[in-house]
Amino acid sequence: MPLISGVELQYFDKSVRPQDDFYRYVNGKWLESTDIPADKSSYGSFVELRDETLSELRSIIEKLQSVASPAEPQDRKVADLYASFMDESALEQLNAKPLGAQLAEIETLRDKADIAPLLARFHKLGISAGFVPRVHLDAKDPTRYAFELRQGGLSLPDRDYYLLNNEKFVAIRGQYEAHVTKMLALVGDPAAAQNAKDVLALETALARIQWTKVQNRDPVKTYNKLSFGELASLVADFNWATYLEGNGIGTRTDFVLVAQPSYFEGLNTVLRDTPLDVWKAYLRWHLVSDLAPYLSKNFVDEDFSFYGKVLRGTEQDEPRWKRGIRLVDQSIGEALGKLYVDEFFPPQAKDRMDRLVKNLLEACKTAIGSMEWMGPVTRQRAQEKLAKFATKIGYPAKWRDYSALRIERGDLLGNVLRARAFEFDRELHKLGRPVDRGEWEMTPQTVNAYYNPEMNEIVFPAAILRPPFFNARADDAINYGGIGAVIGHEISHGFDDQGSQYDGDGKLLGTPGWFTEQDLTRFRERTHALVEQYAAYAPVPGFPINGELTLGENIADNAGLAIAYRAYRLSLDGAQAPVMDGFSGDQRFFIGWAQVWRSKTRENQAILWIKSNPHSPAEFRGLLPESNLAPFYGAFGVKPGDKMYLAPDKRVTIW
Repeated sequence: MPLISGVELQYFDKSVRPQDDFYRYVNGKWLESTDIPADKSSYGSFVELRDETLSELRSIIEKLQSVASPAEPQDRKVADLYASFMDESALEQLNAKPLGAQLAEIETLRDKADIAPLLARFHKLGISAGFVPRVHLDAKDPTRYAFELRQGGLSLPDRDYYLLNNEKFVAIRGQYEAHVTKMLALVGDPAAAQNAKDVLALETALARIQWTKVQNRDPVKTYNKLSFGELASLVADFNWATYLEGNGIGTRTDFVLVAQPSYFEGLNTVLRDTPLDVWKAYLRWHLVSDLAPYLSKNFVDEDFSFYGKVLRGTEQDEPRWKRGIRLVDQSIGEALGKLYVDEFFPPQAKDRMDRLVKNLLEACKTAIGSMEWMGPVTRQRAQEKLAKFATKIGYPAKWRDYSALRIERGDLLGNVLRARAFEFDRELHKLGRPVDRGEWEMTPQTVNAYYNPEMNEIVFPAAILRPPFFNARADDAINYGGIGAVIGHEISHGFDDQGSQYDGDGKLLGTPGWFTEQDLTRFRERTHALVEQYAAYAPVPGFPINGELTLGENIADNAGLAIAYRAYRLSLDGAQAPVMDGFSGDQRFFIGWAQVWRSKTRENQAILWIKSNPHSPAEFRGLLPESNLAPFYGAFGVKPGDKMYLAPDKRVTIW
């Protein structure tokens, strides 16, 4: 079968010059003709592919439900968990009853010393409050796992939602307080209105002591190793002994990593100064908020009215079947993933990805050897790190075992809580054991990819290996501009402002890391220019892109595109690329990149992302990197005076 170009001509707006706005040239008709669906806060290539994947997962689950005795016990758990979510009539009869045990626990609090053991139980059940515990690789010794504590306890997306007094956030705070009032009233709180005010005040106090998302990007400052005694001194009014015993830490470790020490020091003051009744209202609120999606319709609707409509601007909730599949994915995702891979991920897709990744790594190796700003010592260290990269494609070699997880067809909330406790215990049991280098942090059915600095690995789940990212029927140019740039993006995370602080074994070195001081200065000059370049754009008036928060992802977008272009040219092996649909190979490469990022976003969702997401908005991901890359100028004849033109000294070239 002959290869196609992969260029989606039907979406081009030929009234726009590619030299002036390449993103709209490629996607303009799509942007004009596409409405964001009522149940979406944004819509584009990623969301389309996720919807396609959800439909495939639905077909798998519905087949399972028609089988009396599935071949694998885990298949029955997949079917029963989904069935428990879809049985709305059973939930309507229960109302708030499923929360009874946890609400009673909150009411039994007689002293602030009782908060610690209760939080231990709540955290195990995935109920967020106060701070966040997790098990993670020890960044300074990635041969072992560590128990880490991070700031948390807020219900709005970022501290700015509590602290900034612009018109938008003041209005959201008022709507949030009204929402908390309604939710507390649904669980029978007679003082719901006053308690909602107190919850907002408490969360505002927590927001004031939290680190910003930019501060949290520093892997050295967020690595603080404390003994249990030092932790007890830092937060003296919190009973750490009962907390650690209550969630099962026991003797598994003798230290803890604290990401934001000043937050926990401040938390001690907030704990001491806040009355017990306010803490009880706060815990009651977080309980009902975290579990509302698994209760009766009045809880579900009120939860969506704020987190969907107010925060994101979404007009209506997703169909229940989609929410049910998301629950299965979150709870027993690899059991579902195995079925997905068997049916929808052909071996030849993995083979072609293997070749693409190999070519991208070779291109990266070549790029490191020719970077003019990098001296010989740094260059050698970079090559050593690259040589140790691990790659995972499609799905894990060993599937997760869910045999110890109990799923009951008629017990939705019980299933949710047992699945969360199962995952908490699974993570906890890593402490003191050898590192599992085969583990995945995403399920195969996830439309995404990632780089893990402590593992020094790049991971590409099966679901992203589809059009428009990867088209097995298309010529290489479009695939290098799509999935090739995604591969390059993840590789380059190992060398961005954060990843460059880890060596090839995943050990956190800090600054200058494996850079020499001189090369680090040159690197920072370039990254500072990238910060300023992106910060000049405001997707929503008054809400500019945070160039510091998005720096790592912007480096990866620009470097990934550059590496992918280099890999594409290497793949031609000196041959001339064919002209297809009127476009040269180089032109199709850049079109492939812009197609991936076609997207529309509701205003409130755009603000939420600007404040909390380390990625720049999709439009700017599909527009800005081209202007920094010299081959784009040649491919489309971009000249001074064109809007896409940047003078050579203004182009940010890292790779």
